[in-house]
Amino acid sequence: MKTSLLLLVTLLISTISLGQDWIELPNSPVDGTRFDDICFLDENLGWAANGGGGSVWKTTNGGDSWAFQFGEEMYFRNIEFLNENVGFLGTLGSSFFKTVNGGVDWELVDLDPNVVAICGMDAVGENTIFGVGAYFSPAYLIKSTDGGETFTYKDMSEYADGLVEILMMDELHGYTAGRGYDGGIILETFDGGDTWTEILSTDLPGEYVWKLQVRDENKIFGSVESVQQGKLVKTLNGGLTWEYKNFPDTSVQAVGFVSDTRGWMGGHNTGFYETNDGGDTWVSLELGASLNRFVFLSDNLAYCVGNKIYKFETEPVLSNESAISATPEDIKVTIAPMPVKDRLHVIIEFEHIDNILLELYDAQGKFIKRLVRDQVQEAQQKEYSFDFPYAAGTYILDIHTNYGKRQKTLIKQ
Repeated sequence: MKTSLLLLVTLLISTISLGQDWIELPNSPVDGTRFDDICFLDENLGWAANGGGGSVWKTTNGGDSWAFQFGEEMYFRNIEFLNENVGFLGTLGSSFFKTVNGGVDWELVDLDPNVVAICGMDAVGENTIFGVGAYFSPAYLIKSTDGGETFTYKDMSEYADGLVEILMMDELHGYTAGRGYDGGIILETFDGGDTWTEILSTDLPGEYVWKLQVRDENKIFGSVESVQQGKLVKTLNGGLTWEYKNFPDTSVQAVGFVSDTRGWMGGHNTGFYETNDGGDTWVSLELGASLNRFVFLSDNLAYCVGNKIYKFETEPVLSNESAISATPEDIKVTIAPMPVKDRLHVIIEFEHIDNILLELYDAQGKFIKRLVRDQVQEAQQKEYSFDFPYAAGTYILDIHTNYGKRQKTLIKQ
């Protein structure tokens, strides 16, 4: 039940928020990595899922306090509730959970064996839940119309290489976004996901439309993650025309607007950036880190998750002192020898169960080739080796895992 979507500095913040509407919740839980998702049913009742921490937290007082509910050693990507009792928890693995008592207990749900991760989820109506995956491919859709008792599976590979996000206006009409074969994409359905039409392609291979906000059927905002240039994409006329606005960082994910002109974005490497001119210019609020999702309950009340949980409201709120730091590095990457000659050797030390995409780009950020998609089943060191039949020069190795994106510069001799 989303109205929109979520979101490297070290600072101390201790202030009364008067002109600055976003604040870090004083009692925001901390669980080692970022919170990937948050769901509120009303102004008081909500849940948050911590990604790498593999934990679920619940609030009954609008985020003033949070209680730990559930934890597993896996990556929790998203959380959605149909009502105060029935909810769902998606992971970046084959595990998918359901609760029927408000999150006190969670049980595994059997899904189609082709489901290897759920990257986006949305609940609509009284009994309908949608999910999509995976950012690392393949692309598919799951759907339940009976409150999660049964799920159908739809292969979405004819439309996309990988899907990250789904936002449904109702049981029939909605949008999904991710990565197409020629660039980041947004798809639209009017029949509950049976068929889809592409309404946007960024036309730059390797890009993702990572998150969406649909303020109404005319006003759609999306974050475009790219090796070249992170961007805001938006339409104010239902997709007849689209505008692209540059963002200060390539790994942009969270996007949320409170009007046509005022909004915020952020990603794995950034906290809150604000625009008051529709994305023409951006200013860092020097708040937060590793933003992933915004959820708006109204134009005066919203939440965002990143390394902590943040709240937007018009009344002044006293925030606590807290150190804000970058997301911890989860993997170490060694490329040897350097410069590269005929083969590229990459050694990666994984500290967690993970997924990884290794992709090659030229010095200008133009996509060349996907080198490998791999599912890492345990913490370990892995070595990858590839033929490198390319001209001498500079290249970019894009490394995309559950814990973020990073790039390494390669020199071919």
